[in-house]
Amino acid sequence: MTNNSSRNDNILVLGAGELGMAIVRQLARYRPLVVMVSPQSLSEPGATQQQVARELLALNVQLVGFDLATCTEAELAAQLRPFHTVINCTGFVAGPGTQMKVTHAALAAGVRRYFPWQFGVDYDIVGQGSGQPVFDEQYAVRQVLRAQAQTEWVIVSTGMFTSFLFAPAFGLVDFEARIVRGLGSWETQVTVTTPDDIGALTTLILLEEPRIANQVVYVASDTVSYGQLADIVEDVTGQSFQRALLTPAMLAAASAADPDDGMARYRLAFGRGAGMWWSKAATYNAQRAIPTTDIRTWLAARRR
Repeated sequence: MTNNSSRNDNILVLGAGELGMAIVRQLARYRPLVVMVSPQSLSEPGATQQQVARELLALNVQLVGFDLATCTEAELAAQLRPFHTVINCTGFVAGPGTQMKVTHAALAAGVRRYFPWQFGVDYDIVGQGSGQPVFDEQYAVRQVLRAQAQTEWVIVSTGMFTSFLFAPAFGLVDFEARIVRGLGSWETQVTVTTPDDIGALTTLILLEEPRIANQVVYVASDTVSYGQLADIVEDVTGQSFQRALLTPAMLAAASAADPDDGMARYRLAFGRGAGMWWSKAATYNAQRAIPTTDIRTWLAARRR
């Protein structure tokens, strides 16, 4: 595949949320960028959106408003067509089907290089029919990209965001009650990466020569078992925590009791373990000796 060199620096980032901003902060040091955000965030910005806009403008990033949720695939393709590279940082906020719509639009637009929103687990191992509609869509995105040869693609597999391990809604670590919950077994492992690490590593992956193309690249800030997570929490806090194991049967029953509970579905998926982790030693960052923020360091910085 040959690239149109006149468009090589023409990069669009979709979304300016936590991950989008982490990537933009790094990549804007090397390439001019355009960032697509919701029209409302430009016409009626809240305080956070105003702060984001100021930061992006300070980075000499051009802002474009576009409604990803309501647009047609053809309308989106028209927006993407001028760009050589598209980095999709939209997440799942625009609803089911969004990732397929963006992927089909990128292909229809003739985008030369596409980084899909796959900043998560190993959907090849998870496969179809996992019980997670989001995972099924992500698996389908991979099949669409592999079935064509016009657009180069790069998938950056990151595992869970580090902060999600400690999200109260996910329910693994309860600092107030001093409980750490394991999923599946205490030996079940999980890979996590901080958004800042994802931003830095995605930028290096994008810029690497010879160019990385048509492959899944694994990164990780850390990979631990749930037992090791409990140890880290106790070491960092200097306190003893009760350990409560949520067995596969318990996780399946909780998800079946409330099929609309997204967090119960996530706990079930991560309790299975398959596709939720990989060895840090085999990752892009470890093989290049690129430092990342492990769980212990991340948590210690927030418990001071």
